[in-house]
Amino acid sequence: MSEPKQRTATQSLTRRNLFQRVSSGLCGAALTYLLGQDAARGSKLLAFDDAGAPPSDVKPRQPHFEPQAKSVIHLFMNGGPSQMDLFDPKPFLDEHHGQTYFDKIAGEVENPQSAGALMRSPFKFAQHGQCGMWVSEALPHLARQVDDIALIRSMHTTNLTHEPAIYLIQSGKMSPSRPTLGAWVAYGLGSECANLPAYVVLDDPLGLPINGVENWQAGFLPPTFQGTRFRSTGSPVLNLRAEVDRPADVVRVERELLSRLDQRHLRQRPGQPILEARIASYELAARMQLAASDALDITQESPAIQEMYGIGREPTDSYGRRCLIARRLVERGVRFVQLYINAQIWDNHTALATDMKKACERTDQPIAALLRDLKQRGLFDSTLVVWGGEFGRLPIAQLPPDKDERKAGRDHNKNAFCTWMAGAGIKGGTTYGATDELGLAAVENRVSVADWHATILHLLGLRHDQLFILENGLRERLTGVLEAHIVKGILA
Repeated sequence: MSEPKQRTATQSLTRRNLFQRVSSGLCGAALTYLLGQDAARGSKLLAFDDAGAPPSDVKPRQPHFEPQAKSVIHLFMNGGPSQMDLFDPKPFLDEHHGQTYFDKIAGEVENPQSAGALMRSPFKFAQHGQCGMWVSEALPHLARQVDDIALIRSMHTTNLTHEPAIYLIQSGKMSPSRPTLGAWVAYGLGSECANLPAYVVLDDPLGLPINGVENWQAGFLPPTFQGTRFRSTGSPVLNLRAEVDRPADVVRVERELLSRLDQRHLRQRPGQPILEARIASYELAARMQLAASDALDITQESPAIQEMYGIGREPTDSYGRRCLIARRLVERGVRFVQLYINAQIWDNHTALATDMKKACERTDQPIAALLRDLKQRGLFDSTLVVWGGEFGRLPIAQLPPDKDERKAGRDHNKNAFCTWMAGAGIKGGTTYGATDELGLAAVENRVSVADWHATILHLLGLRHDQLFILENGLRERLTGVLEAHIVKGILA
């Protein structure tokens, strides 16, 4: 049965059809060649280098314009700190404590079955500094630094569940597998330090945060730009040191030989970003053997400095170590350092009065010490410090199963939360934006997550709309396709 079909097909191949098929084949070959060229270049373009391949290394790169910040320390308060218990006092809650309000905000409550009445803050507020910024008694150390920080009271987000809200604050979208803020910064600027990663993560030894290692992933950027985890105690990176010491000349010759073999292997396989990243990571690991150990060796610091950070005593030791290490890393040219806290300590659904106090006791002194230390080291004017979580809390009480009001907490709130920045390019002593009388929603100078991202990039000399990579034909950016505004009211 197949023979007649073959003869028919052959008979239908006219001269015109022959040339049509040949031309289609030539077009296909040309397309294949062009795609191959794109693959060899990575097929993705950085905005300020449209003519060539995107960078896949962390060599320092020129920003779009003169930056005010050279590095960032991001203090991520995962869990959602309560704005009306830390930075945004609400006399209305004091006056109307215990009154029913659930029916007016039912659509904004994640757990309606546990919702209670309006709840005043268990903490007292006072004005501090020359600027008169309002700060809760739960943050006595930071209260003495308010003239150095710019407080944003009008942040808002789009989801009241931890996982998507954290994805959004970290990567600009409420979905996984996207580049995070630190990865974008490393991609755009590279690093000033050849012996340490551009993007370092100091997570809590007690456990990973919500979303785990996805908080510092590179997504569809070259994998070179993902965060590198450093441990704050013991060896900074596992398996960093060789098991047996060998003569320095032997090690040097061995590394040179490996480098030549790696580069030959890479030249034969162009357009392989994972391979490039792996080779780069091995080379960086070799250089880090001394640099990382030195950067994380806080015994080089004076007893007075360690005491200032609260190192050597509880509950400040762990977070204090990481804050001090963060200073030592930016001092050595690391571009982006990110600190995490374990177990959602700011997710105070119940026992707000006691659990929030514990969270503040763990972090308040180390953070205030970091600001002071950056200033005395001459690093404050080149380092941007950013504090905040993924959302805020509601003004009504959230009751435990036994309905004991003494154990009440607060549920998630996507419509209002606080964050602050300090250091390079920031106008200290500034309070920006406002919420309504309840603290339920941002109403004045509202700041979106995209605005927040755009402002951080701006301080680093990067235009948020010009930092992109081509992915599946789209210009992917940290700030996405929606309009983002720089928060100029907090800039010096």
